This record gives sequence, C-alpha cells and structure tokens, in this order.
Amino acid sequence: MLAGKHVLLVIGGGIAAYKSLDLIRRLRERGCAVTPVLTRAGTEFVTPMSVSALAGVKVHSDLFDLGTEAEMGHIQLSRAADLVVVAPATADLMAKMAGGLANDLASTLLLATDKRVLLAPAMNVRMWTHAATQRNIATLRNDGVLFVGPNDGDMACGEYGPGRMAEPLEIVAAVEAALADGPLKGKHILVTSGPTHEPIDPVRYIANRSSGAQGTAIAAALAGLGADVTFVTGPADVPPPLGVRVVKVETARQMLDAVQAALPAEAAVFAAAVADWRVATESNSKIKKDGKTLPQLSFAENPDILATVSQLGAGRPRLVVGFAAETDDVIAHATAKRARKGCDWIVANDVSPATGIMGGTENAVTLISENGAEDWPRMNKADVARKLAARIAEALG
Repeated sequence: MLAGKHVLLVIGGGIAAYKSLDLIRRLRERGCAVTPVLTRAGTEFVTPMSVSALAGVKVHSDLFDLGTEAEMGHIQLSRAADLVVVAPATADLMAKMAGGLANDLASTLLLATDKRVLLAPAMNVRMWTHAATQRNIATLRNDGVLFVGPNDGDMACGEYGPGRMAEPLEIVAAVEAALADGPLKGKHILVTSGPTHEPIDPVRYIANRSSGAQGTAIAAALAGLGADVTFVTGPADVPPPLGVRVVKVETARQMLDAVQAALPAEAAVFAAAVADWRVATESNSKIKKDGKTLPQLSFAENPDILATVSQLGAGRPRLVVGFAAETDDVIAHATAKRARKGCDWIVANDVSPATGIMGGTENAVTLISENGAEDWPRMNKADVARKLAARIAEALG
C-alpha cells in the first residue's frame, strides 16, 4: 500500500524520538521513501547519523543551508512528499503550527506544505491536558491536520496518563489510511462501538452484551477506504483498530459528548450498544448486602444518541446509520426504529442467544433504508464491515 509513496518525517525533541528510528525502518520495508527533518531539540535524543543511516538519505535540519536555500530548498521539501508526518509532535511544535509560526526548518516546512499533515503527539500528561494544548489541537483539527495517538501509559517522567507517542506500527497504519486512494479519501466518518457502562456504585454497573467487534471492524473497513475515522468506543472486549482517531468513554452521556465534539462528519455509524437506562442516583460507596432488604434502584433514561444526531438541523451528517439488535420481530422493530429516530439506514440483526451473534465472530444483518429491507447472508463481521463500508462510499459519492 505504501510502495512508491514518499513521507517527509519531522522528528521533534522528546524522549519518544527513539521510536522514530523504528518508524523509518517500518516505512521503508513497505516501500515508502522517507526524507527526515530533525529539529535542534530532536538531536538531543537521536543522532543525525542514525537517522540518515536508516532513511538512506541526507538528514535536513538547518533552514539556512545555503547549498539548498539558493533554490528555496525548504519549499521544495515541503511539497515533494505525499504526506508530512511529525513524530514525535511536541507541544511546542503543535503550538507553532496552530499559531502559524515559522522560525526553524520544521515549522517553516509545516507552514509551507500543501500536503496533508499527520501528527503523532508525545508529551507529559499535564502538557497534553493543558487548556492551551487542547485549544491548539482543536485549531489543528479544524485545519484538517490528522492525529494518531497519543496513548495512555507510563511517562519517562514517572507520571501516567495520555501523552505517550503511538507505537511505530500504529503510525504506519495511520500513514496508510492517510495515503489510501480509496473512495472515502478526505471524508470524515464517525463510528461508535462497544457497550456503555452505567455505574450503580463504584464496583457495579449496567451494561449491554457487546464485544465491540462489529463496530471495530466497520471503523477499520472505512479507514481502509481512505476515510478519516473518529472512533468513539465504550469499554469493548476487542482493541480499537489502527489508523483511526480513538475516543474512549464509559457512559452513554460521555459517548454523546464525544459524538457531538467529533462533528461535523460526512457520515456517522452508530454501532455502539448504548444502555437505555442508568441509575438515577449513583452511590459513591459500595452498596452492601445485609441479607434483609433489597436495594431500591431508581432509573433514568439515557440520552438517545442516534436520534439526537439524526434530527440535527445544520451540521447533520449526510448519512446516519443506526443499528438495531433485536430478539423478535426483527424487521418490524428495526423499520419502526428507523422512522422513529430519523436516521437514513438501520442495520438490523437477530441477537437471540441461539444465533451466537452477540459476542461472536459472525453476523447476519438486514439493511433497512427508504428502499426497503435487504437481507445479507451470514458472514464474518469483517466481511459485513467491508460490505457496509462499500455501501457508505457509494452513498457518499
């Protein structure tokens, strides 16, 4: 997929810069040419010699290299590649990008490029969550900049949380998605997946029996067709796919917030099994069993995420796809759900225990649209995802 492609790799200054060496190797073994740009801070963590040896070409670092600047070499560098990747993307580099600053080679290239830019952020958790960084991220996303990561994990500073740079293979997958020449290239698609967990007390919760496998497969299939995918997932059994922007949530209300924050999008696929109800008043302490009386739980309805997005005015995705997991009268219930929610399509399936679909590897669905109901044969969930992704690509034109 990357054979014959060309990546301009900007290596920022951070301990995660050591991963950039493996990233270069991974890209090149897939046939992708890599032109490296090393910031001054980056040289504190990796050497130009090691970067050059792995890339097989000269490392660029100086904006005022007279040997190339006589012909405006920094402009040529910024335009020659198919994609610009920044790994690690430090808080400083992202701030420069958001503010349009250009006082060194890396920031000048990023301002002068006419190609898509993919950032792999890496920084201390407090720096990542700081309001200024989050404002910069929002600005960059609005400018069309792509992100991969960061992941949660232990920091070199001893703290734990979001801020670890994505692993090299995750970045490779994101590069492949960004360079995919599929029919969904350049289109932003939102996918929800997994169950939601609605807490009763600190150790108990209400949930649905969803592994997240179907939603994950759909996100991967859409990314494979070139889409820029935002993947909002509850606590699923399966790991999220590579090459998508992952937003992890626990509850239905958190999922709604994440969905609204991810809009606008050309299409939205709501594959998550959202709990319909939550406990109205969550206990802050574990509810103890005394052997005498049963706890009295009052319930409240969770927000209807599918209906909320389907019934948006301005900002509604062109295509909204819902899911209906039913145990009886599948087509009738799903058809009524489509009309009630206001979505374009419903993907309906029978999740009766005898089918083995809920939590299994296969699915048998019926696609319900304004044209009626179309039965699909039972197949692997990945095949269902690919077929649905192809239909979405066709619908979006």
